[in-house]
Amino acid sequence: MFPVVLVCLAYVSMALPDGVLGILWPSMSADFHQPLGALGLLLPFGVAAAVLSSTMTGRILARIHIGQLLSASTVLSVVALLGYGLAPSLWAVVAATVVLGLASGAVDSGLNAYAASRFGARHITWMHACYGLGATIGPATVGVALSSGMRWRWAYVIIAAVQMTLACAFLRNGQHWAARPDVPVATAVRRHAAAPVSGLGGPAGPRRYVLALSAAVFAIHIGIESGTGLWAYVFLTTGRGLPPETAGLAVSGFWACMFIGRVILGPIAERVGAARVLSCAVGGIGGGAAMMALPGPAVLALAGMLVLGLAAAPIFPLLTLTTAGRVGHDHADKTIGLQVAASKIGAAVLPAGMGLLIQHLGATALGPAVLALALVMATGYGLLVRLTTSAETPIPPEPRPGRSTES
Repeated sequence: MFPVVLVCLAYVSMALPDGVLGILWPSMSADFHQPLGALGLLLPFGVAAAVLSSTMTGRILARIHIGQLLSASTVLSVVALLGYGLAPSLWAVVAATVVLGLASGAVDSGLNAYAASRFGARHITWMHACYGLGATIGPATVGVALSSGMRWRWAYVIIAAVQMTLACAFLRNGQHWAARPDVPVATAVRRHAAAPVSGLGGPAGPRRYVLALSAAVFAIHIGIESGTGLWAYVFLTTGRGLPPETAGLAVSGFWACMFIGRVILGPIAERVGAARVLSCAVGGIGGGAAMMALPGPAVLALAGMLVLGLAAAPIFPLLTLTTAGRVGHDHADKTIGLQVAASKIGAAVLPAGMGLLIQHLGATALGPAVLALALVMATGYGLLVRLTTSAETPIPPEPRPGRSTES
């Protein structure tokens, strides 16, 4: 179980800085004599750095093991956070954002590649659930620091200290990353991942098509998830007339459903197979989006948003888990890196497009926009299932302690 704990801690570590910038930016912009809108200047730099780092992770992992990559990336994240805390100007903040993007992209892709080759559906979904834990701890830590009278610079120093502690733990336990995992991983799954998938092990053309289609599905899925979370409050208040306090609780409920879904649906996927859970989840996103798009009482849109959050929960981890089944084991790490990069592009571009639609057509445009994207994603996922003859092999339940996991 120890590698699972390390991976979960690593995902918590990666999520700690996320969401902090939005809380601290009003204080930062005042110190730098910048308008609040200057925050938009930082985001493209961070996304571009994360995309570059994600696409290179597969090649890096061919030379070093995940423990070394994770330790180096966490230290790089510490440097970035200290760069925020010591920044004398806006451009220093931009530089720190680039460094943080490089670190987060490598950690995200590396952990997903590691988990996809060693973990079952339960542990990979729990790993992604830990992201929500880290994304909660980060803003909470900042809130406590600010309420105690600390300046925003000290908030970054505190998070940097936490990440430095984790980096030391990763370095000290590096042998656990390189060693054979003691978590239950079915031999049949490893054999399946190592064997080329029919039609994808030969010419590169079909494999490139599957890779592009898989990346598109990732980008659209994360775009739906991020865009819904970003614009839900405006959609429910301005578009559907809910009071602000109710809408705020609904947005929290959306992210809570994501967390709960990953905790619960992972073990279910181990029992019935990831392919079945994925199919139901893709359909659930469409159903939730339809409830948001249909005219009717506000409670219908709210319920649809919660359904969407629950359905979206297992898609990213389970799609990552089944990557080797789509492209073959030899290409899995590079493909996972490209998929993570595509998801970061989707998280940046699609919510921005939703914002433009809301600006020109009104807040109710969010529902039809999410529904249209859900239908496109469902079509892309259906094509992936058709193109790959064996996208998933069910994973047997965990053996009892003391019994070997090898066949």
